[in-house]
Amino acid sequence: MPNPVIIIVGAGPGVGAATARKFAAAGYDIGLLARNAKRLEEFANELEKAGANVGWAAVDIADPVALDATLRRMTDQTGRVDVLVHNVSAFRPVRATELTVEELLADLGVGAASLLTAVQAVLPILREQRTGTIIATGSGAADHPNVEAASLGMQKAALRNLIQVLAAELSGDGIHVATLTVRGSIADGTPFSADNIAEVFAGLVAETSTDQANWHTLLNLTKDGVSQLTQSGVVQ
Repeated sequence: MPNPVIIIVGAGPGVGAATARKFAAAGYDIGLLARNAKRLEEFANELEKAGANVGWAAVDIADPVALDATLRRMTDQTGRVDVLVHNVSAFRPVRATELTVEELLADLGVGAASLLTAVQAVLPILREQRTGTIIATGSGAADHPNVEAASLGMQKAALRNLIQVLAAELSGDGIHVATLTVRGSIADGTPFSADNIAEVFAGLVAETSTDQANWHTLLNLTKDGVSQLTQSGVVQ
């Protein structure tokens, strides 16, 4: 039986790398997408030395045509996708009054619209499989935006909204869609470590093989642990 496959869009050195290591240790084949080819190759080599099967591609995630084509090539090679992780945002240290419309649209393209592109690229395989998990890394900026980086909160609010409509639409196809709102700075040795976030992602994937009544769409990570959000962003 072939290994399960995870594709990480935004496979940077933090959450992306921790997620790849977590799933590689669980026997997954790994697909890595990011812009920096040198870093991707080095990380792929690290995972391969640890025994994982790894494919990678350098791509501008903000370019929907390039991202779609890259994902379709990758899934043609893997023949399946079990997990898609979207771990992307654009941090632009600009206040709203100084932010141009062009900059805002570019940042929304990176931080939110790229999720739609990625999902649509892998959706034919997920629907054929009648199962799969889609996870996006969210942020507390969706609820408490940073005045000094105005576009980030807009990206994360749009991302959460997109996750909710995708979850409602795709659950009938057996596809579990979720996001984790991280309410702190990602740093080792804290509740917001990349390893802790990867652990939550693994738990969401494990839910997919259970009754849909057990599925979570909106999870919340604070210094006190993981909780569930309502659709309004209020902790339950």
